[in-house]
Amino acid sequence: MNPAPDSSAAAPFSLRPILIPAFAPALMFGVAEGAFLPVVALTARNLGATVAVASLVVALLGIGSLVSNIPSSYVTVRWGERVAIIAAGFATAAALLVAMFAPSVLVLSLTMLVVGSSDAVFSLARQSYLTEAVPFHQRARALSTLGGSGRIGVFLGPFIGAGAIHLFGIHAAFLVGAVAAAVAGLIGVFSRDLVASTHHQGRPHSSVRLPEILRRYRRVYLTLGLGIVLVSAVRASRQVVIPLWAEHLGLSASATSLLYGLAGAIDMATFYPAGRVMDRRGRRWVAVPSMLMMGLALLLVPFTHGFATLMLAAMLLGFGNGIGAGMVMTMGADHAPAVGRPVFLGVWRQLSDTGNCGGPVLLSLITGAAGLAAGISVNGGIGLAAAAALWYWIPRSHRPD
Repeated sequence: MNPAPDSSAAAPFSLRPILIPAFAPALMFGVAEGAFLPVVALTARNLGATVAVASLVVALLGIGSLVSNIPSSYVTVRWGERVAIIAAGFATAAALLVAMFAPSVLVLSLTMLVVGSSDAVFSLARQSYLTEAVPFHQRARALSTLGGSGRIGVFLGPFIGAGAIHLFGIHAAFLVGAVAAAVAGLIGVFSRDLVASTHHQGRPHSSVRLPEILRRYRRVYLTLGLGIVLVSAVRASRQVVIPLWAEHLGLSASATSLLYGLAGAIDMATFYPAGRVMDRRGRRWVAVPSMLMMGLALLLVPFTHGFATLMLAAMLLGFGNGIGAGMVMTMGADHAPAVGRPVFLGVWRQLSDTGNCGGPVLLSLITGAAGLAAGISVNGGIGLAAAAALWYWIPRSHRPD
């Protein structure tokens, strides 16, 4: 077992010089997500989709990211983070404007694919840079702050979206998302490029190919990577569970957005302390409790019967999700090699997005066969399984070999 690094002896490091270019776009993407996500399933329902199909439309966000992770790793290495952020921001804004006026479920579905693909480009660029730029003893805090920046946006987005819905109707939530995504792109336009070193001992990242990474790190991918798939499935399904169960209870679209906002408040309050715990005590101290709470909260959702009880379940979901902010990125960064880092992280995100896609799809399939309550309960069980997998496979040492 390797000893924990002595943070007191580590060289001083400050995130302050990169606060705006590294974290502000994540904040704005979070605002966009928080604004439009609560109404995607409801919009699909208004366009004639069944509950199962509405769940599938939301799942297309994960599918878009899933098919883009590996290509985005090469794009980011070749063109740099600034170009990646600009492209992702404006592509997302354009897609959400189309979604605002979508005449059919098919058009809405295509826009969700574009948004998911753009998110893959943006997220990989941020993670790869911070993994290289931030020393190990502050890595979890930095990546938790990256995840937390998005959660702050997710906290703000539903409140802004709820106000827009109240004034102009449900489609205004997409406009809020489009404006926020465009602002993220503009931040990229006016920011200096965050160019991390693309060479290590004379060998460029881009010379490391996917088959080599898969061969060298297959054990990590097949063990801890499986746990990450389960984690992501639970996290993604929670995005669908709350609006669909809220509709089942007869709650309004603005009330649903408010539930998102309250859960986001918990997210916002817990991400940085959790990052400090991961840096000081190890990843298991946060990852396992996060999944236990989320699994339990999902199991409780079918027993809620109104706004107040659903709010309590949503807030428990938010707390579990909040303390886990950045944990998937941190565990990926811990195992990423110095040479070929973007490709390794592209595969890591592929595993994460397999869960992002699979969670809502599984919810859709079980809902169609056995009802919404059964689908939610199965996803709660997956949360408990994720906790067990992380407890077993996260290295016991603070710094992995």
